[in-house]
Amino acid sequence: MNRKERKISPGLDKRSVMARDFDWVLFAITIILSVFGIIVIYSATRTLDSITNVVVQSAAFCLGTAALIVVCLFDYEQFKNLVKPIYIFSIVILVLVLIFGVTGDWGARSWIRFGPIGIQPAEFAKLCFILTFSYHLEKVLDDINKPIVILGLLAHVGVLVALIMMQPDLGSTLVFIFMFLCFMFTAKLSYKYIIPVGVIGIASLPFIYRYGLNEYQQERILVFLDPNRDPLGRGYNVIQSTIAVGSGQLWGKGYLEGTQNQMGYLPTKYTDFIFSVISEEFGFIGAMAVVILLFVLIWRCFSIARRADNAYGRFICIGVGAMFLFHVFENVGMCIGLTPVTGIPLPFLSYGGTSLVTNMIAIGLVMSVAYHNKPRNVYDVY
Repeated sequence: MNRKERKISPGLDKRSVMARDFDWVLFAITIILSVFGIIVIYSATRTLDSITNVVVQSAAFCLGTAALIVVCLFDYEQFKNLVKPIYIFSIVILVLVLIFGVTGDWGARSWIRFGPIGIQPAEFAKLCFILTFSYHLEKVLDDINKPIVILGLLAHVGVLVALIMMQPDLGSTLVFIFMFLCFMFTAKLSYKYIIPVGVIGIASLPFIYRYGLNEYQQERILVFLDPNRDPLGRGYNVIQSTIAVGSGQLWGKGYLEGTQNQMGYLPTKYTDFIFSVISEEFGFIGAMAVVILLFVLIWRCFSIARRADNAYGRFICIGVGAMFLFHVFENVGMCIGLTPVTGIPLPFLSYGGTSLVTNMIAIGLVMSVAYHNKPRNVYDVY
């Protein structure tokens, strides 16, 4: 029986339709990853004789879950009316961190602290950028290949990237650039722009390295190419991380039993190198399970983008998916020595209240696109 021949069941009401449109798969994966992250953070901070990090992450999880549900139920298209205030807000918070910010572990002035509470404005700026750039792109989509339009889009992202580079936060800068490239590719930017820009970008890498990076950022790249260049300094993190990942072997050493973790050899183990803890204690099987869940979550974002009934919703999902994709690729890569260390956290798993809350809000945006997707005909409601 095809859809047009089906009769509407009297047992279906508005609540059952709402329950069906709520993306339970995406919600469940988000909750599983976040809870597992708290469990691993407990292991990673066990030697600190304090559960403060676990309590903070748990509080952020509760706040983030509530925010996710609220954002999901809120019609994402209403954000179109707030695009200008949202963009101004993103600029203001990035300026404030330059004035009042404190320096983090990786040399970037990227945090604002209120007593024991720290906030990383760049995380909120990513969400602001996704919401505002998606609207901008929707408005100019038909003229995407006009030079004046491209310049406007470059200015949109350029202001935010410039402010983040002033911190300087290389990791967040790369996230914005990657999201921008994914946005433009999805918008079907002509290859007459993509190919020349790609060639120029590759050719300019030596100049960017020489004149665009600070000394410690240059050293990170050199250490990435040869960790033994500074085995007790900048290369120490990568060396200990790869040891931890490899020592987990297939099934891992067991929860709370990782030697690199519990004996304190692994630095920043509950933030940037949380994947190393997972690999050591849960082995290749556990690490792959986490990676698979993360990529299913990312695939779900892109899948919802494909089904979105308007360009704004589609671009929001593309932006969120691209953000998570780069975070996962870079974080896992730096833990196993395949990418330079940039201090990018692993979504939902690394310690960080700001990161967890903003990531869950991002998932709420994607779920809002799925939840408020308008039926193409009356039968789609049922």
